[in-house]
Order: sequence, then C-alpha cells, then structure tokens
Amino acid sequence: MRLARIATHDGAHLAVVEGTLSDDPALDGLTVVDITAVEATFGDDVVAVLAAGDAGRDAVTAALAASPASARRPLAEARLLAPVPRPPKFLAIGFNFRGHEADAGAAPPAFPLFFNKQTTCVTGPTDPIQAPPSSTQLDYEGELVMVIGRRCRHVPADRAAEVVGGYLVGNDVSARDWQRRSPTVTLGKSFDATAPTGPWVTTADDVEDPHDLRIRTWVNGEQVQDGRTADMITDCWAQIALLSSVFTLEPGDLISTGTPPGAAQQSADPRWLRPGDRVSVAVDGLGLIDNEVVAAPETTVIDPHRRWPPSGPSPQRGSR
Repeated sequence: MRLARIATHDGAHLAVVEGTLSDDPALDGLTVVDITAVEATFGDDVVAVLAAGDAGRDAVTAALAASPASARRPLAEARLLAPVPRPPKFLAIGFNFRGHEADAGAAPPAFPLFFNKQTTCVTGPTDPIQAPPSSTQLDYEGELVMVIGRRCRHVPADRAAEVVGGYLVGNDVSARDWQRRSPTVTLGKSFDATAPTGPWVTTADDVEDPHDLRIRTWVNGEQVQDGRTADMITDCWAQIALLSSVFTLEPGDLISTGTPPGAAQQSADPRWLRPGDRVSVAVDGLGLIDNEVVAAPETTVIDPHRRWPPSGPSPQRGSR
C-alpha cells in the first residue's frame, strides 16, 4: 500500500496511490484515491495508519473499496505533500555504503556514524529545495528512508523488521561547508526545506527486501548516483538494533540509511547545487522525488506571542 498526503481545497488529506510502477522512474499512469474524502476521520495522518498496523491498513482498504469515482484522479492532477511532515526524530547515518567513504578520501568508520537532522528540514517530494545563501557547497545524497511504525526499545536485529512501518525516498541535501564546521555535522544537515521525502510511504508489507533496492540520483537530467542497498555497511536491521539500544524509537521516526557513491563532494571538481538546478532521486519500487533548487528566503521571521490564557488576560509579570 502506498500512503500519501495530498493538498486539497480544505487542507491536507490522506490518500492511497494505485497503479504499477515501471522501471522508468517517471510516475505516469498512477491514480490517487482521496481516503479522507471517503471518511473524514482519517485526516491526513499517515503515521497513525502505520502505528495501527493491520487494523490501520484494513481501515484504509475498506475506505478504498467504498471510494466513489469522485475521490479518484490521476496523480498528475494532485499535489503530493511530505508523507511525514514533522517526524518525532529524523536520524541518518554517514559513510554507510561501500565505496562512498573511499571516494570521499576516508576510511570506513570504526563505529556507525549516526547524526540528527532537525525536523524543519523536511520538505515535500516536489517542493523546492531551499539553498541557504550562507553555503556555497550544497550537495545531494539519494537515500532509502525507513519509517518506524511501532514504539520500541532494545530491538534485536532479527526482529527489527517488525517495527518498520514503511519506506520512502529521501534526499539528504547537505551544506558541506557547514557540515565541516562542527564534528556533530547537524548544522550542515538541518537547513530548512533541504530534505525532500516521499513521494509516499510504501508500507513494509509491500517491500520484499529493503536490502535489494536500486538508488539513483539525477542532477539536471544527468545521472550522478547509481547504487544498491545491498552495499550498505550497516544494514537496516543493524541500524535499528543499535539506535533502539540507546533510545526509544517512536512511530513516525525517520531513519535515512545512507547514500551510495557519487555525491558532489567526492568529485575532484565538485558540481555543487545552485538555484535553478533540478535534483531527482528514485528508489526501486518506491517512486521518485523531483525538486528544483531555489534561493532560500532571508526574511526575519518572529511569530507574535500567543495570548495566555487564550481567551483571558495576559499573565502577570513574575507569575508562575
């Protein structure tokens, strides 16, 4: 099942994408079914469906069977939104594909190199990537992303598949100059609207083996990455086992599992992303994300204070 979020005249809705994906990464010939238009209680929460397991998928399947023709339209007529717009945690791993670390002039890490991405970096599968004006080294990294579907802790590798709700395509866009300024790399990985995800969540029951998928990236139509998840150094199950040994994983957490060789920083003459570029990433069976790079806005934004209590007077100075 492909669970998506779509934009409608009355806000985001939960949807299912139907049809056959070909080897060509283009998403032609697919259909979107607006599940929320059939049953309003679904809202737009993909994670809630994943967290409900079989019961969640059964409820969506029932709504799908009851959907009228008016709830269906070609995918080309819909705007897809980020399937998990604000994940509880966004985790990623560096130098996790054989060849990636060698091309970057480094040895494989002795211990898996995990880092956090701030969740405001998430953007949709066709939304612009915002190039920060403070960076001149913006890079692409096509990746397979796991979506956690069950709250869990201390999960052994041989049971890790049980806690994955689904998978999506990601682009771990990185400001390399900022990344190198701090050993934690978080700043270079967290600029707003630099992590396209989608185009939907393919539920885990529809992915036979996440370790046998092809990942490809194109910049302005030129293929720059072509790898397979079989080349991971630390596989998906080992990643979950390690992370859950440290902290609780929750439904909706995203784990970006690493990128194959071919990122710009690995080139002797790097071709960094600039406004006007277009980056596409495809993962076998999971679809395609396609994003234009634009200049990020520099306008200062400070939201006004909200009144407290909402319908009463403002709090007294020094009150608790």
